[in-house]
Parts: sequence; C-alpha cells; structure tokens
Amino acid sequence: MSKILAAIYRHAFATPKKIALVGQTTQLTYAELIAKIDELANWLIERNIGRAGLWGENSIEWIIADLAAWKANVTLVPLPRFFSTTQLQHVISQAQLPCLLVCGDIAPVADVSERSNTPVEHIFLDQLSGLDQLTDNETITAIDSIAKITFTSGTTGTPKGVCLSTAALENVTLALAERIYSAPHADIDINVHLNLLPLSTLLENVAGVYVPLYLGKRVVVVAGAVLGLTGSSQLSLPTLLQALHQYQPNSLIVLPQILQGFVAASAQGFSLPPSLKFIAVGGARTPALLIEQARALGVSVYEGYGLSECASVVSLNSPVAEKIGSVGKALGHVEIKIDAGLIKVRGNVFSGYLGQVAQASDEWLDTGDLGYIDNDGFIFITGRQKNLLISSFGRNISPEWIESELSLCRSIAQVMVIGDSQPFCSAIVVPASAQTTAEQITQDIRRINQHLPDYARVQKFIVAAELFTPANQLLTDNGRLRRAAILGQYLNAIAAIYSSPDSHASDLSSSKQHAGVVYDIL
Repeated sequence: MSKILAAIYRHAFATPKKIALVGQTTQLTYAELIAKIDELANWLIERNIGRAGLWGENSIEWIIADLAAWKANVTLVPLPRFFSTTQLQHVISQAQLPCLLVCGDIAPVADVSERSNTPVEHIFLDQLSGLDQLTDNETITAIDSIAKITFTSGTTGTPKGVCLSTAALENVTLALAERIYSAPHADIDINVHLNLLPLSTLLENVAGVYVPLYLGKRVVVVAGAVLGLTGSSQLSLPTLLQALHQYQPNSLIVLPQILQGFVAASAQGFSLPPSLKFIAVGGARTPALLIEQARALGVSVYEGYGLSECASVVSLNSPVAEKIGSVGKALGHVEIKIDAGLIKVRGNVFSGYLGQVAQASDEWLDTGDLGYIDNDGFIFITGRQKNLLISSFGRNISPEWIESELSLCRSIAQVMVIGDSQPFCSAIVVPASAQTTAEQITQDIRRINQHLPDYARVQKFIVAAELFTPANQLLTDNGRLRRAAILGQYLNAIAAIYSSPDSHASDLSSSKQHAGVVYDIL
C-alpha cells in the first residue's frame, strides 16, 4: 500500500468521524472514505482490471475512484474534460485503455460496449470497444508497472503520456506536505483545501488531494460549474467568490489569470473569505507585480514551479522561505541545477513517456526552461529555451518576460509576443472585452514599453480573432500558449507587419478594432 493510502487508513482508525471529503450535497468521514475505497478496490481486483481511464467532473466519486485504483494496483489514466474529442481518442488508443471508470451520470467519451454499475453509487465502468490491438507487448508491461499516466498536451495538439511510479507520487506529496505545513501554526490555520483546478491535472490531483488527505485534512470537491469554472479557460468570478465564501477554504491552487481576477475583485471591494491562508499559484509564469498587488490586498499567495515529468511540483515559496519574483527553493526530494542557462532537475523524474525508452532514475532532466538560482537558493524562471526570440540585431529576447508584463494591462486579456529574426517585437493581442478600443491597447503597451529596453519594446500589434483556448487548439490544458498554432493562424497579418515595418496599417483614433488588423504603437 502506498504511503498516502496508509496515512489515510491511519486517520480513519484514529479519528473515524473526522470529515475527509465535502461535496455539493454530501460529505464523507475518513472511516466512510476507506470503506468505499475498499469496496471499489476489491471489485476491481475481482475483475482483474489492470489498466483503466478515469472520466468525470471534480467530485467525491472522482477521488474515491482514484484512490481505489491505486489500492487495486490499477494503472490509472485521467482523461481531461477540456481535451478535444480527437485528443481523448488519442489518449485512449495510445494507453490501450480497455475500460473507463466514469464518475457521475455523464455521456460516454468513446464507443462503449457495456456500462456496469460498481459497488459505489455514481461510479460506473465503461467497457470500450473498437480499439486497435497493441502489438508491442513490452509497452503493455511498461504500462502495467506504472501507478498513473498523466497526459499533457504540451505545445502541440497531440498529448503525450507521462508515466509516473508510486514512489514519484509519494515523494512529491511528502515534500509538499513538509514545505507547506512547516510554517508556524500551519496545522491550525490550514485545515480545509478546496479543489479549484480539474482533478485530471496532476497539480491539483497531487497537491490538492494527496497532500491534504495524507495529513488528515479536509478536501472540498465540487463540479467546476459550481465554482464558476467551465473548461479550462472560462471563469465567472462572482460565482467563484460566492463559492469561496460558502465553503470557507484555507487553501487553494490557482492559475495566474485566476489570481489576477482575485486582485481585480479585491481592488473593487469584493473581498475574499478571511479563511484563506495559503494560495499557491503556478501553471504559467506569474508577474512579480501581480503577487505584490495581491499581497497589498491581503491575499496570501505563493508561487511555485513544476512539471508533469517530475510528478508535479519541484519548487515552492512558503511563509517560511519566500522571495517574490522567484518560484521558491527546491523541495527536499529533488536537486536543481543551472546548465548553460537551462534548468535541470534530478531526484524524482518520471519513468518515461508512454511508448518510448524508459527514463533513468538518476538522470538529469532538461526542463527546457531558462532561469537562474540566486545566492540564497531561490529559483528564477526567465522563459522557455524553444520560445527564445533572436532579433535580426542578435538580441536574445524571452517572450514570456514581455507577455507577463503586458498581461497586467486592463485592456489585454491574452497576448503572444513575436519577432524572431525580425528587427523589432510585435504582439498578437486578445482584447479584454468587445468594448476595448485599439487606442486603449496602444496606451497600455506604450506604458509597459517605458520600462523595457529598446530591443524588447512592442512596436506593433495584431488584434486576435478569438480567445486562445484549449478548445481551439491555441492554448494547452495548463494555460500555456501554443505558439506554433497561433503563428500559423495569423501568418498573413504577421507578414504585413514585417513586410513594411514603417507603414501605418490603421488609424489609432478609431473606437473599434478588427481581427487581424495591424496597429502601430510608435
């Protein structure tokens, strides 16, 4: 039995009536939780299920199915709800899933030959049909020796499976527990965690379920719609604030855009519940100014860093040791070094990508992230190696740096900076609203430009035709830009920018902007 499961069972025996999980209409004590885990695990063992997908919204049932599969030694493959149909079919085929554990009465995600009731109410088993047979028997063996396979879409549309062992999941869970709860009075103040991100994402699965349950805390888990979240990029801030006041959590995990919403709401007089003591932010680069703004409004937020290939988090700021602008110090279970500007990690790397050569456990993993470590041991991320822009004047420019500054502008919802092999930088901008004018965007970019070196200043911008989302393949599941796809969509407008760099494509005095139109800043 894994160390996480063993701890949950200890809590159940020591404090059987303590609440473990709170849902929208029901709750489970630790004793009730292990009873359901046992019931479902035994049922899976009896049917000799060695590999299964997990499909459903955030719910108590999702957590039960996840933990029961772990106890039954089932290799589990969570299926993100925000993946496209093509991506989901790829995951099912690539992992050769014979069946899916389905949480809730939701439509099948693939061709189903039979849906069976499990012993746990609202958890079903879908037998899948029509899959091609896998010819590489060694790949099946590799799958069956892994506890969990998390599929990350990365920067391309085809997800790849990251194979994680029980030890890797245990190591990061214990290290996070030690970092977050080592602060004075943390055991008293941080007792209730609310799952805000989808549980199919590794960060929330590990840090938002395994860590609190390992420590005997309470987890609030409800569907995204209840929290004002749909997909991975649509947010109703009033609904979320109302839910936070209703459930009074002590801790949350958020993405930068959610934190930006909290700051905007707080600045307008909409308060967060005083119960919140620890908000972790990650998934994409977070501007230091945004964290400073949050702190000034009384929001206790701490930035971290991780990747699926290391079973999620590898560094984190905390009340004990923090430096705004950094992603914290390395957790105790990993080593981090800088090699020619690249961040490399060793100590808790994945077992390999599904269908590829296994990763050596003592090998340094090249994260592809650029950064440095200061004299105090704090890690700073400056960008992605493959995203680095080199201007025609030979200047190296990290687009993430400029984007993080521009993302704080009220007129800009999303932005991607371009300019590789070009004399100056430009941007593809998603306006904050339909009422946002080109003049407002221009003024905001001019203000940011004042704080940038001349080679990094944005001189022109294109108005995007639509929001960047996972659904239209312009955003990854964890909120990162799919740069190649965005570049492909705006090839003509980009060509117009750099074919006549001195021309003015549009009158900035216009109160409206049009998708694909190029605007000059200077």
